[in-house]
Amino acid sequence: MAGRDKFRLLKPILNSISWIFKIVPSFICLFLWHSIMPFNGLIAKMIRYIILKAKAQCVGDNVSIGANTIIKNLKNFSCGNNVSIHENCMIDCNGGIRLGNNVSIAHATSLVAANHTWNDFDIPIKYNPITKRGIDIRDDVWVGCGVRILDGVVINSRSVVAAGAVVNKSIQKKSLVAGVPAKFIKNI
Repeated sequence: MAGRDKFRLLKPILNSISWIFKIVPSFICLFLWHSIMPFNGLIAKMIRYIILKAKAQCVGDNVSIGANTIIKNLKNFSCGNNVSIHENCMIDCNGGIRLGNNVSIAHATSLVAANHTWNDFDIPIKYNPITKRGIDIRDDVWVGCGVRILDGVVINSRSVVAAGAVVNKSIQKKSLVAGVPAKFIKNI
């Protein structure tokens, strides 16, 4: 049975439990998330979905979060339907992260929606203000393994980001990009 079919069967139960989790304090949800972090089975994925649905801005149907994935600032995260974030990803939603429908993010990818400035020379860079422009990944996007997507980037619909790319600028729709920094390769 496909994941979408399993979700369809379990959706009423998962949504009911997520409503209950809306009143559970965030620190308890965070503790639970970290407790099941190394596990990748169906139950662990259901628990991650319930927490995500309860504490994030907006979460669609059939969303799968793999083992050892960290999502910081969960309240600034939103995603559509049929989204998969595979194992060992780091998602920092400080400036907000929005994922559209049918987005697949391969393992060991980082999305960092904040950036340090270095304009004030009187204080160390780590204490300078940060920017929070956010990341927007539109519908039907595949992000390969080990990709780094930085603050302020928009990846438009029907695009592919090749493995290992560092994306520091927005990507046009129907594009394949690759490299460090990511560059346009061809239309798809």
